[in-house]
Amino acid sequence: MLIFAKARLVFLSVPKTGTTAWEKALAPVADIVVNDPPELKHAPVFRYNRFFRPMVDKFIGEEVEIIATIREPISWLGSWYRYRRRPFMQDRPNNTYNVSFDDFVDAYCRGDRPDFANVGAQSKFVEPAGNGTCVTRFFRYEDQPALHAFLEDRLQQRIGLTRENVSPQMPLELSEATEAKLRRKCAAEFTLYQSI
Repeated sequence: MLIFAKARLVFLSVPKTGTTAWEKALAPVADIVVNDPPELKHAPVFRYNRFFRPMVDKFIGEEVEIIATIREPISWLGSWYRYRRRPFMQDRPNNTYNVSFDDFVDAYCRGDRPDFANVGAQSKFVEPAGNGTCVTRFFRYEDQPALHAFLEDRLQQRIGLTRENVSPQMPLELSEATEAKLRRKCAAEFTLYQSI
């Protein structure tokens, strides 16, 4: 999470949406950089509302814009799947080494997800808090130029961006039946993405 006082801007760090690269590029000009522990770096709206909003309201002001990047849902799951196939994950119980992408997505669609498919949901991450605290502007991960232009304009400076924390490339095959199941069971993810 990045907080910019003068620009009155909060940039939430939705997992697997390229925010590590943005954090590296913008940390020198951010007033608050939360990059550890992961539960705070990737604070969803409800956690931002509970722990950070009171401080932001008091010292920066209540009229702060909250932004977040949302990734196309199948691509987002693919990034999680590939991330959990990195060498350092091999001995961890939530790795995807012996799981196909189709099986990973099928497991994600279950009510009781196994550890390897328990990756949360973008729609839950940005779900508005009960008091109305919410993301005020969304960007699509697939449209980085729009986010780049917005941030350069808002922060009044040029931003150089590098690729960070990139998962290994690999072919990901998803059957029509599994994709249909995902779209049915996780409709909120697709509705959110299409609304941007």
